[in-house]
Amino acid sequence: MTRLSNLTTLSRVAARARRHATTTIAAAVVIVTSLATGSAAQAPAATSLYAGQENRPIKSLSAEDLAELRRGGGWGLARAAELNGMPGPAHLLELKNQIPLTADQIMAISAIFEGMRTTAIAEGERLISGEEALETAFRNGSITNKSLQELLSDIGQARIALRYVHLAAHLKTLPLLTHDQIARYNVLRGYSDDPCANPPKGHDVNMWRKHNGCD
Repeated sequence: MTRLSNLTTLSRVAARARRHATTTIAAAVVIVTSLATGSAAQAPAATSLYAGQENRPIKSLSAEDLAELRRGGGWGLARAAELNGMPGPAHLLELKNQIPLTADQIMAISAIFEGMRTTAIAEGERLISGEEALETAFRNGSITNKSLQELLSDIGQARIALRYVHLAAHLKTLPLLTHDQIARYNVLRGYSDDPCANPPKGHDVNMWRKHNGCD
């Protein structure tokens, strides 16, 4: 009888354990489901990176873009030259005293800059007009596949001409500079370390500064 009583007790304990485990699992499922549903309900709708730009007069050009183009600014189009050791006239003139430039160099580089700026303003206006025409065609629904190709061709040609103006100015300027001036320009613009500020270990500081034109 004792053995039978023990078995009965064990069976009851096991049954209670199973019921408790089932209840715990069910509760966990409810909690997880609630959290997931709540998260989905609270998740914000996907917002476009372009939000706010729908108010631009020309959607593809910001106010900063328009100002840069209309003043004949570089608009980042001359990076291929600038970042490969070919200084541009605008920044050279800004840094003329730190490089330094001679009076003859300043005169020659100023002429290049003025020519570049005049042509860049004209090509910039052509680019703006092209983008404005594209904007208008999409806005009023008159765009067709044929007109789209023509508008993009006009914009592309204007952009090519504008980029050429800026890159060509760097090419014209390069022969006017010495190697040391180019090196100094790149240091001042943050493209390379200043050899005068940090002579390598093991080198005589005075000789290093002399060889690198620091003094």
